[in-house]
Amino acid sequence: MKKQIEQLVAAALQRLTQDGVIPPEAVVAPKIERTRDSRHGDFATNIAMVLAKPARTNPRELAQRLLDALPSSALLESCAIAGPGFINFSLAASAYHSLIPAILEQGPSYGRSELGRGRRIQVEFVSANPTGPLHVGHGRGAAYGSVVADLLEAIGFDVHREYYVNDAGRQMDILATSVWLRYLELCDETLSFPANGYRGDYVWDIAATLHRDHGEAYKQDAEAVFQGVAADEPDGGDKEAHIDDLILRAKQLLGDNRYRFVFELGLNTILDDIRDDLGLFGVTYDEWYSERSLTESGAVNRAIERLRNSGHLYEKEGAVWFRSTDYGDEKDRVVIRDNGQTTYFASDIAYHMDKLERGFDRVIDVWGADHHGYVPRVKAALQALGDDPSKLDVLLVQFAILYRGGEKVQMSTRSGEFVTLRELRKEVGADAARFFYVMRKCEQHMDFDLDLAKSQSNDNPVYYVQYAHARICSVFQQAAEQGIPVASDPSAADYGLLSEPHEQSLITSLAKYPEAVEAAALHEEPHQLTHYLRELANDFHTYYNAHKFLIEDSALRNARVQLILATRQVVRNGLNLLGVSAPEKM
Repeated sequence: MKKQIEQLVAAALQRLTQDGVIPPEAVVAPKIERTRDSRHGDFATNIAMVLAKPARTNPRELAQRLLDALPSSALLESCAIAGPGFINFSLAASAYHSLIPAILEQGPSYGRSELGRGRRIQVEFVSANPTGPLHVGHGRGAAYGSVVADLLEAIGFDVHREYYVNDAGRQMDILATSVWLRYLELCDETLSFPANGYRGDYVWDIAATLHRDHGEAYKQDAEAVFQGVAADEPDGGDKEAHIDDLILRAKQLLGDNRYRFVFELGLNTILDDIRDDLGLFGVTYDEWYSERSLTESGAVNRAIERLRNSGHLYEKEGAVWFRSTDYGDEKDRVVIRDNGQTTYFASDIAYHMDKLERGFDRVIDVWGADHHGYVPRVKAALQALGDDPSKLDVLLVQFAILYRGGEKVQMSTRSGEFVTLRELRKEVGADAARFFYVMRKCEQHMDFDLDLAKSQSNDNPVYYVQYAHARICSVFQQAAEQGIPVASDPSAADYGLLSEPHEQSLITSLAKYPEAVEAAALHEEPHQLTHYLRELANDFHTYYNAHKFLIEDSALRNARVQLILATRQVVRNGLNLLGVSAPEKM
């Protein structure tokens, strides 16, 4: 309906432009919004106020000329000028009545559009280091990124979902060394596990696989392992220097091939677990992009050379620095360390360079909120490379704080004390987890109440919405059991009989669904869709509690049946975009 009004106003603007009333260069797309008060109609536009100055007339006069030029349409019952120049539109009752069969005819495609047709967007999300299982903090980014991608696809964008695999760098070396040290313990070596090592049970599991499959082939004496290694933090030393020395010793004692085998075993075991975990959570990707491939393909060196040739690099203290302060960063950043190794930041520059080289019109990164300081330096690098930094949109997701029984659950990946995404999914279900994760703006802190997520009550928002779908299904089950005929042709129903306030409210809510999808997609705010579904469910439950559907009056019964069928379709469509199921029984 909104789109149809936009088309009508656009046609009026074109006519006034042809008549010389409005300069062609001044014309902008009309902004149509729903009125806050139904007494002022259904929709309104301020276009006359926007164009009054270039048209050299006052807004109310221009509004009247727009109304005079507006094509006739059965969609509208009346139009009126309000205030300083707003134009209010009231829809004809027939417009709402035609909506019900339209929804049922379009089915799963109702609410979808071609707004973004021809434009490619890459959405990169989660991208957690494969150093341990995904925890509940990662889950919020997973749900959010997945729904944002699905919403953008629903309005016509060509969406590419990507996971950036950090399969290189120091953290992976710490994991490999942690696995090897646990393996040595399984070989009956006595050692002091590093304070900065990964301590989770999953490290023991990987080490056990290495020991089971290869016996003591990777064994070294603990004394030799710790020879010349800096003291650890509990012994008054530096934990960072300690773990770095252990990594070096592991590489020296195992040699390149055997060290690489332990490294790959840890990486692939955890990465397989992450893939499986996300798949069971309803999250899939078009590509798992390897960080190592950037080095192997020469992309990192190419990015560095582009920065060097454009004069944005300099040498200091043996390292190569990117002059990011030229672009507002708080300090310059190292891209090549004094030992000749490129930094993680250098890889990130190359990765984003590669994204734009792949032809995406826009790239969206979903990062944890703790990476907020990283945004300006990446945008600075893109600008220094000569790329358009405005094509990069970084969405920061706040950490989810888990509560069980009113108590906050502490989490630390390094110590191994955390609740995994898999554990959360098994406890509350994927549906509740995904819905809860996207109920708030991504930049807002989130308290995840496990007890509420598991409850079967109207206070549980996902249960409340799913229950609306199940309730509608139960109506048709009752009709079948009682032998009550239900008309199957939505175009044959008399929707003029739907005159109850609850019915009018429900139909209006159904009409708002395409607008809710578009707004949620364009603003990257899935919570707008969850709020819409909760309001739609409330309208339905209120209607359900106030009226009967399987009544003797066949004409009214058929009209009401088609209305709740359309409601079921919209609830199902919305839940599907959230990656949440629409159960028929609860």
